[in-house]
Amino acid sequence: MPQIEEAQPKYLQIAHFIRDQILRGDLRAGDEVPSERQLAADWNVSRPTAARSLEALSHQGLVEKRQGSGTYVRSLEVNRRARELYGRARQTGKIYTPGEYAVITSAGWMEAPDYVAEALGLVKDRRAVHRRRVTNNQDGPITLSFSWFAPDVGRRAPKLLDPERIQEGTLMYVEKATGRQGSYAEDRMCARSATEDEAAALRLESAAAVLVVHHVVYDLQDRPLEFAEATYPPHRWAFEQGYPLA
Repeated sequence: MPQIEEAQPKYLQIAHFIRDQILRGDLRAGDEVPSERQLAADWNVSRPTAARSLEALSHQGLVEKRQGSGTYVRSLEVNRRARELYGRARQTGKIYTPGEYAVITSAGWMEAPDYVAEALGLVKDRRAVHRRRVTNNQDGPITLSFSWFAPDVGRRAPKLLDPERIQEGTLMYVEKATGRQGSYAEDRMCARSATEDEAAALRLESAAAVLVVHHVVYDLQDRPLEFAEATYPPHRWAFEQGYPLA
């Protein structure tokens, strides 16, 4: 019989909490993370448990310990995926970290490709609202992404048609405009060669390797609310949740 998994070990829960702060941009490169003593007090755990959580973050390459000083966030290039972007938007009202910004290069109605129509459950009316954006930082473009919404969402959320940034992020705006709340999401990822459009947008060599994520958000009634496709350049980290092997 299948077994119900027990809760994650406390040290992993602490490590994942801090990791999420780093990936959201709440803790940035050079910031000091809480000490063993502080973590033990905040989480009501033993010092060895707190130390193990910092070791886990170090093994993931997210932090470094400086002798006689403390533990600090390392400088590394990270792909901020939808999970981190939503978390930041819900906590701060802003979807991007300081130094990051998006340029909406296209917005409006468009015939949805087959894979988008299937994900959104479009049958007769294949028109959908799309938003194409390129996210940048001080070094240049870091993500090319499309968001797609079914016709009923497009009619109730008119800002989606405007090629202006939506400060709180498209999903939070759509939730407010439609009254439909995002409940859970599913991601599918693959690596492949960049298309000509992707290579041009991300300033990559022709057919360079990219990471592509298809992301579907479902509402409380299990209806698809948003389909997003994000393309990331190589040589940037993408993080997943850890899991026990036993």
